[in-house]
Amino acid sequence: MMTDMTKGSPFKILLKFVIPLLLSMVFQQMYNLADSVIAGRFLGVEALAATGAAYPITVLFIAVATGASVGCSVVISQLFGAHDHTRMRSAVNTAVITLVALALALTVLGQLACPALMRMISTPKNIFEPTMVYLRIYIAGLLFLFLYNTATAIFNGLGDSRTPLYFLAFSTTFNVILDVFFVNTLDMGIAGVGWATLIAQGISSLLAIVTLVRRLSRIPVERKPVKFDTHLLCRMAMIAIPSICQQSFVSIGVFCVQSLINPLGAYTVAGFSAALKISTFAVMVMNALPNALSSYAAQNIGAQDIKRVRQGVRDCVIMSEVLIGCIIVLFFSAGTQLLQLFLGDEVNGVVLSVGMEYLCIVAPFYPLLGIKNCCDSVLRGGSAMGSFMVTTLADLILRVVLAFVLVPMLGFAGVCYAYPLGWMIGTSISIIFYVCNVWIPKYIREAESKGVSLHPIYRIHISNKKPKTDTTAVEVKKHRHA
Repeated sequence: MMTDMTKGSPFKILLKFVIPLLLSMVFQQMYNLADSVIAGRFLGVEALAATGAAYPITVLFIAVATGASVGCSVVISQLFGAHDHTRMRSAVNTAVITLVALALALTVLGQLACPALMRMISTPKNIFEPTMVYLRIYIAGLLFLFLYNTATAIFNGLGDSRTPLYFLAFSTTFNVILDVFFVNTLDMGIAGVGWATLIAQGISSLLAIVTLVRRLSRIPVERKPVKFDTHLLCRMAMIAIPSICQQSFVSIGVFCVQSLINPLGAYTVAGFSAALKISTFAVMVMNALPNALSSYAAQNIGAQDIKRVRQGVRDCVIMSEVLIGCIIVLFFSAGTQLLQLFLGDEVNGVVLSVGMEYLCIVAPFYPLLGIKNCCDSVLRGGSAMGSFMVTTLADLILRVVLAFVLVPMLGFAGVCYAYPLGWMIGTSISIIFYVCNVWIPKYIREAESKGVSLHPIYRIHISNKKPKTDTTAVEVKKHRHA
């Protein structure tokens, strides 16, 4: 069901939109965790370490898929908020064609570069081969990863967070069933974990695309949408490329940190892998609200209602901090039990100690991350991608540099302390950008400074001034339709 977020209570709209999105995040992370849990419980610590060693490489591909889908989501949200359904349909066609081509290119590149990437992060010899097997199967399914992320981004851009939830719930459940069947029944080892992911994600992505096509065909348009629009591609690329860079730099950061962890031994790799998966699960759940805010902000910016965007930001920050408080309590009260999910009967004191050390140091600083993510979502919704990249890179670069500086002095704890220190700087920069209104499009700022009121619903330019203001209104209107 598509939702117009330009009308109604911001709090109620965000809450209604975010509940399916939050459940989707939970299922998405359960999907990601399933491989590690099955590997750890049925195949042992070395198999868990193998999926952990593969993680920073898989994150690189996920980063490109996620960053690319952000571009189409923001543009589609803005066009939907402006009720320009013809160009919105053209944007969807353009996004799907472009991202399929990108996925196929990365599949070939990934298969060729896989061994070199594993050597770059100093993958231990005893887990090199199983990690290679898992990665090659994962890379073979990149087309399905891109298709699913594209469909989800488009659904979210249209204000529909329920449909992706249904497909993700099916995919997650099917993945777990296949994991157990391939690993425990057919004894396929780490390869079974990879094939389960590929098959489940493949079926889910194809169903999502078919549903999206049918849903879009019901939206009335004034004229036939074009199959490929280079102007809209450039507009999406202006958002997607910085997003891909941002996501990729974050992944490269994980890549670099993993290169510090791997030489510390298989048990440390396993403990860090388990803790990082749990932490990533929590962070992605936290991101449900900011992701909802991004679509909300994009639609309302398209409707030129800036006051409404600010109301949504306040509501989103409040809801985010309440959710984060619950996550912190869970980690401190049941962190050991969560880590043991990955270990089965092979509970190892070193693995548990490493995992709990990471969670106890990092978790108390999640509230900073919640505020940062809300501010960044508005920057993304307003297409202020330059500012969005600055705040992300400042956080990332500091985290990676600090990790390399602190690990020789503090060992594994140095990696843990690098995360909150980076978040402190990144959050400060995000708040400054939000307060300085860099996310408000230039033509809206110019109209407000000249006394032109932009009506949020009917897009009628109203002013108390006469000739001068009328001229400005016409200029603003032209700029908006450019």
